[in-house]
Amino acid sequence: MPKDIPNAASESQNIETDFCVIGAGSGGLAFAAAAVAFGQRVVLIEKHKMGGDTLNYGSVPSKALLATARRANTMRTASPYGIRDVEPLIDFAGVREHIKSTIARAAPNASPERFAGLGVRVIAAAAKFVDKSTVTAGDFRITARRFVIATGSSPVILPIPGLQDVPYFTNETIFENAKPLAHLIVIGSHATGLELAQAYRRLGSQVTVLEAGRALGDEDPELAAVLLTKLYDEGVAIREGVRVTRVAGEQGRIAVEIETPDGPERIEGSDLLIVAGRKSNVADLGLEAAGIKSTSDGIKVNAGLRTRNRRVYAIGDVIGGPLSSHAAAEHAEVVLWRTLFRLRAKAAGRALPRVVFTEPELAHVGLSETEARAKYGKIRVLRWPYHENDRAQAERETDGHIKVVTSKRGEILGAGIVGAQAGELIQMWALAISQGLKIKAMTEWVSPYPTLSEINKRAAFRYFATSPSNPYVRKVIALLAKLG
Repeated sequence: MPKDIPNAASESQNIETDFCVIGAGSGGLAFAAAAVAFGQRVVLIEKHKMGGDTLNYGSVPSKALLATARRANTMRTASPYGIRDVEPLIDFAGVREHIKSTIARAAPNASPERFAGLGVRVIAAAAKFVDKSTVTAGDFRITARRFVIATGSSPVILPIPGLQDVPYFTNETIFENAKPLAHLIVIGSHATGLELAQAYRRLGSQVTVLEAGRALGDEDPELAAVLLTKLYDEGVAIREGVRVTRVAGEQGRIAVEIETPDGPERIEGSDLLIVAGRKSNVADLGLEAAGIKSTSDGIKVNAGLRTRNRRVYAIGDVIGGPLSSHAAAEHAEVVLWRTLFRLRAKAAGRALPRVVFTEPELAHVGLSETEARAKYGKIRVLRWPYHENDRAQAERETDGHIKVVTSKRGEILGAGIVGAQAGELIQMWALAISQGLKIKAMTEWVSPYPTLSEINKRAAFRYFATSPSNPYVRKVIALLAKLG
């Protein structure tokens, strides 16, 4: 990528602009494209790859890998549909090529050429604040009316004794793999860890997941249990409540020593994957020179995503909190409304959904049952199972259920779904919560038959399940009947 796409032979090394965006991941790209569309002068600085983690190491390659694994699993589990089961032959070089080609097909949307064509000035260099209103990047010195920091996050590498001498994968390197992994040991059991664990299990690897606490500890235990049972059934070994004390070995022969409630243990595998969290990318940004405060959790911002420096906003993973592409894009919208239109926009908060893209998927938005009870006291919990849905029966995807939490007055407080296409189905509840709808509104639409989305409506109707037996309702019906 050239240093300055629109003006590689710039006459001046000083640039004055309306917005300077640091980081070309999901949030930075979303903001830059929107701001320039409103006629603003925008400089976009990226020191590594356009598209950031989402395109190059995160959501895009992981979903490509999961799609491959899903097709392999379909081949070996086709007999219930009247098709003979076949053990797939996995071409790992072909799998890697599929991942790379998926990235390549998506890359034009985040390319420097596209953004240059939109009118954004793209600079390939590391950015650093030199004072409260100036950033340097390569040979350029940029002064802006507003800055947006969107530098994202990177994998946390745990201080495990022996790790520095052992080869291991992270989510930034696993997608380069082009060979079978006989026994993959995964340290970390949150969304990314379990997605990759299931994918490699379906591609023929033995997989062991190690977790110091509870697997999917951030999710509703009731819903998480359905997913974890599925993973167990597929042969993924998940060890909870264990502490990794040392690793040793070489490529193809890895030994992990763990401390369990029953004492020390040694697990041997062929490969190691570390997915134990992420850290905000704040190093070498010169934040002190700009008067910007940061902690180990990331850059500190207020409800409007502004830092202590009134000229500077920060969005996405770099501020901690929900680490997702859609959160970063939503943050970009908030900053756009605040800086261009001076509106008091705020981040979605509890209306921000999250999804674990395993099979079955696990999706959630809003408050959990535990959070809702703590805040509201008396609540209603509504459920509906997949096995009561005709489309789920036809597809033989009957594992899972929906769980909706409301207040006593019918305010929708949260929803969780574990099952097929949960990430698609949760969007209706995200919309309902963001618009302050009550549960009655979720019964007043027509769901096409047969579709999985019917479970949303059936769950909503559970709120009124006691109405037929209500004495007052029965008296009203009897009175109306007397009127003919």
